[in-house]
Amino acid sequence: MQQLRSSRNALRLGGGIALALSVALASVSPVAAQSLTDRFKSLFGGKSDEPAQPKPPPAPGQPAEDELDCPQVTVRAGASTYAVGAAGKPAVGNEIRFQASITKMARECARSSGGITARIGIQGRVIAGPAGAPASVEVPLRIAVVQGGVGEKVIASKAYRTTVDMTEGGSVPFTFVIEDMTYPVPPPAVADSYIFYVGFDPQALSPEPKGRKKK
Repeated sequence: MQQLRSSRNALRLGGGIALALSVALASVSPVAAQSLTDRFKSLFGGKSDEPAQPKPPPAPGQPAEDELDCPQVTVRAGASTYAVGAAGKPAVGNEIRFQASITKMARECARSSGGITARIGIQGRVIAGPAGAPASVEVPLRIAVVQGGVGEKVIASKAYRTTVDMTEGGSVPFTFVIEDMTYPVPPPAVADSYIFYVGFDPQALSPEPKGRKKK
């Protein structure tokens, strides 16, 4: 009888944790791309009441910042969350160890002789699951420059990893900024169809394939 009562309590506890995880994830604000004006105020730690700083004039022969077309940034469909389950278990229900989500994004672009270099920031959150999260987790991310439309074309794509140290509270925000996404200046006819895609990519955690040995 005591064993039956303990089993019921364990099931009730596990269900409560799973419900809390779902509520916490639902409370995170929807994914939103921020304008350059708001980028440093919210995503990169600036204060909302800071006065706007004057911008330096563009270099000779270079377009002004307002004239430089910087593609919108959005989350790739199906890549907005990343969940990891207990060893050998699917990442569902009480078997979830942790789940990461993307909450905000921002970007800015700069033109140089080599093309366009984009600086893209991602803000997200890692939430511990019922199965218990490790002390630190690796979050795999992929960022791509894509020419949209019929027959979507990937212009550039890079995988990244960031480590998030978990706390006893089990809900930890993270911020990741990439500064090395470079791609050729698009032709004016298709520039408006360019877009930055971000998302979680578990393949980014796989070790890089070793090169073939020379005979």
